Amino acid sequence: MSPISRRDFLKNAASYTAAAGFVSASGLQLCANPLGMPIGCQTWPVREMIAKDFPATIKELAAAGFQTIELCSPVGYADSGFAGLAKYKGAELRKILGDAGVSCVSSHFGIEELRENQQRAIDWAKDVGLTQMLVPSLDGPKNPTMDDVKKAADEYNKIGEQAAKAGIQQGLHNENFELTSIDGKRTYDLLFDLLDPKLIKFQFQVSTISRGYDAAEYFTKYPGRFISMHVQGWSMATKKTMAVGQDSLDWKRIFTAAKTGGIKNYFVEMNLDQMKASVPYLRNLQA
Repeated sequence: MSPISRRDFLKNAASYTAAAGFVSASGLQLCANPLGMPIGCQTWPVREMIAKDFPATIKELAAAGFQTIELCSPVGYADSGFAGLAKYKGAELRKILGDAGVSCVSSHFGIEELRENQQRAIDWAKDVGLTQMLVPSLDGPKNPTMDDVKKAADEYNKIGEQAAKAGIQQGLHNENFELTSIDGKRTYDLLFDLLDPKLIKFQFQVSTISRGYDAAEYFTKYPGRFISMHVQGWSMATKKTMAVGQDSLDWKRIFTAAKTGGIKNYFVEMNLDQMKASVPYLRNLQA
């Protein structure tokens, strides 16, 4: 499978019957979890549930073992099921999460919404209590030139500077544009050279192993440059997503390298059944 974007990847993953996932851990089980962190969950896979009933969805995630979640902006992801989050004040959102025993310090924002009105996004993030703002991609061209990459990096450094002034860490996921190449060099690697390490951290999409992007290798190659990762189980034999621990990836190696990479949190991101099935393995994984 070739996960060109997280949306395409998850759309395909939803059809697989292999159980697995990425889940947030119960506070009583933190000591057993890798990196000593709660098991996190990206809410994109349950966006349709969130559109119907956000509080009920959070309760279900918590019951499944999730302890921390990563949201998506109600502006940048309005058409994907998150528009309803805008009706809640920050205190109300925090209460819904707190009552379910779930925390949230990170959310995805579309690069376009930051270009149009970054201050609005920052204000929402501060109101909710976020400390991390991520974009899925810088949305550069499919066949970029070096000038395109430099232009994108310069723009995002400026966005990162404004976020830093507000006490928020800006981060970059790796999708479409980041997985392109220029004269045999990966755009993703070029961005590590062009983005300010103080202003911009990276969030690694583990499923990009299908494109040759190895999480452990990147964590080791760029120490301290990462803030989080999206976790997907992957079978090298079937080229399909699978539950974490039921797949072919060496998760102890990945999480051990994540320490070097600087990972502060991680979020399981597959269909709900897969996420639920991944919890037991992650609870017992020592790294």
